[in-house]
Amino acid sequence: MEELKEKKISSQKLQVYESDMEESDSISGRNHAHNSKENLKWRVILNLAFQSIGVVYGDIGTSPLYVYASTFTEGIKNNDDILGVLSLIFYTLTLLPLIKYVFIVLQANDNGEGGTFALYSLICRYAKVSLIPNQQAEDSNVSNYKLELPNRRVRRASGLKSRLEKSNFAKIFLLFASMLGTAMVIGDGVLTPCISVLSAVGGLKEATSAITEDLIVWISVVILVVLFVIQGYGTDKMGYTFSPIICIWFVLIAGIGIYNFFKFDPMVIKAVNPMYIIDYFQRNKKQAWISLGGVVLCTTGSEALFADLGHFSVRSIQISMCCLTYPAIILAYTGQASFLRKHNDLVANVFFSSIPKTLYWPMFVVAVLGAIIASQAMISGTFSIIQQSLSLGCFPRVKVVHTSAKYEGQVYVPEVNYLLMLACVAVTLGFRTTAKIGNAYGIAVVFVMTLTSSFLVLIMIMIWKSHILLVISYILIIGGIELLYLSSTLYKFEQGGYLPLAFATILMSIMYIWNYVFRRKYYYELEHKISPQKLREITADTSFCRMPGLAMFYSELVHGIPPIFKHYVENVPALHSVLVFVSIKSLPISKVPVEERFLFRQLEPKELNVFRCIVRYGYTDVRNEQEPFEKILMERLKEHINDEFWLAHRLLDNGDEKDGKIEDENENVKEVEEEVKGEEAVEKEIEVVDKACKAGVVHLIGETEVVAGTSSSIGKRIVINYAYNFLKRNLRQTTNVFDIPHKSMLKVGMIYEL
Repeated sequence: MEELKEKKISSQKLQVYESDMEESDSISGRNHAHNSKENLKWRVILNLAFQSIGVVYGDIGTSPLYVYASTFTEGIKNNDDILGVLSLIFYTLTLLPLIKYVFIVLQANDNGEGGTFALYSLICRYAKVSLIPNQQAEDSNVSNYKLELPNRRVRRASGLKSRLEKSNFAKIFLLFASMLGTAMVIGDGVLTPCISVLSAVGGLKEATSAITEDLIVWISVVILVVLFVIQGYGTDKMGYTFSPIICIWFVLIAGIGIYNFFKFDPMVIKAVNPMYIIDYFQRNKKQAWISLGGVVLCTTGSEALFADLGHFSVRSIQISMCCLTYPAIILAYTGQASFLRKHNDLVANVFFSSIPKTLYWPMFVVAVLGAIIASQAMISGTFSIIQQSLSLGCFPRVKVVHTSAKYEGQVYVPEVNYLLMLACVAVTLGFRTTAKIGNAYGIAVVFVMTLTSSFLVLIMIMIWKSHILLVISYILIIGGIELLYLSSTLYKFEQGGYLPLAFATILMSIMYIWNYVFRRKYYYELEHKISPQKLREITADTSFCRMPGLAMFYSELVHGIPPIFKHYVENVPALHSVLVFVSIKSLPISKVPVEERFLFRQLEPKELNVFRCIVRYGYTDVRNEQEPFEKILMERLKEHINDEFWLAHRLLDNGDEKDGKIEDENENVKEVEEEVKGEEAVEKEIEVVDKACKAGVVHLIGETEVVAGTSSSIGKRIVINYAYNFLKRNLRQTTNVFDIPHKSMLKVGMIYEL
């Protein structure tokens, strides 16, 4: 008996929740500490820092291939313009990639995950701005759900939070902005490989005049196809393969930069003085403003620092950026500026022209390899943010493959990979030159930066509770610079700038259609849910046969019993001995520990053996567990049944102690007898579940067909009846996503009239 009394109950279980799920009587869950990426050992951090060099920095590291050529499209009119542009490059690289991303934006990660949807998820967690009403009090007890917050400036944060929660426009706008940012990053993932590879292969013109533009384009296409084919090997393997090459690249461009600096014009060091920027604008006026669309290309890949965070860690990216990447590219641009001061006429191909002849071919080979690797940064980032948006119901179902057992967050999305490959080949064959692609590239780069800053301002006020002067400074300095660059890139809309906006429009249409119907389906199930009383009547009805076995009914609904159950019993007058209603729910966090993933509730009376189970996932969790889903669920269910008895017993003891009840010997004996009876009842209940599992588990899934209501508008009918159903027919089914065994699956056909 002493062993029974000493059984431990987690502190979380001793709390009483007022759940929206009225059929619930109890809660099962645990609270275990989650190991953050930021607690990694230094050996692992340095290892990740080395890997990040090959995955994250290829894009920003190869930007010296084309920045000066894209800036001085009409040639250099004044020798001092070189100093003005170098000064712009220096301060842009310092303020945007280094200060903004490495030291500020990376701190806004969501438990080690980055990207536009990570920021959106972070905001959704602290303010009820999600358009799906599936919040539960229990979710806040997941161990990595909360962040440590400053305790000052609460009034301003609460005011902003209240305004966001009350405004339906704000909720829609935040979701829209998240989708736009995601679409732009994917567009960036298309344009980065094109411009990087074309720029590098274009260096062949410097070696021989026999190389035609058509040959350069087709060589680039072959390289791009190979790049996307090897994506399936994963970030881990490619990181070790690519990192030494990018390290060599950085050493070479830094060394050549130093060589050119001392050989041609060391006085370009004067560009550290920002007055040269002012002089540049005074001299060139509108043309200087237009040239900003070329200057901003020095920041390409900055968003990858954040989007690829899930593959690495904050500290590893900070180390690799500050110790190698930033110094190397600053030296490269400085050396090119020194060379241009003496060779104004070679600006169109300044990178290869400035290379000493003895190093030309080795540098060309490394440049081509570097360009291939440059593409990797945005491709990896694209996979990460698609995984996030997929879990939040904002992207059609696709397969997500986790490519590393050692490092979390390293993913590969096959369908998206090959669509990106086709888009890259089409853009390369269509635009053919880096100048045209650069016009499109600038818009994609700056648009994503601006959206990230907008989300960050909300986070600074509402979550970090930063001092108002810091917020204003950020908006004026960082925000002002980004808006200036954005206005310049939009000027080149007709010259190719329309391309990323066209990509974004197509992708956002797909994302919006999927999310719109996803939400409408949820509200339909919410409106047509079955009350607990009705469920008791159905299960207690003597006309229904209770056959051996366990049935799992799947639904998105987390409040109430889904309509699939009513539809099933109307057609099949038999119920299994144990019923479990399963809801797969995504939380606005990156990972949910396995121990805290399952929430169970049992309907009264317990003799019915009807349970409610909510399975909670973060947006980077692996859905296909190593063990079968049903096996893990059954183990947790039995643990829940056992724990609930001890929870009730502990709460009863606590109540007696508060009432000051003094027990005599007879009462102690009675209590022990009740404990023994309770334990026997628990054992019988677990035995019922075991027998049901042995008899067979059936997975009942609603094969829903959605149609627009008869009174719906033409637009709504087109979206639901044609666009959504087309996506649904051509994409992965729910059974594939959750690894439900086909041999024990039963689909229940339903029509949702939305």
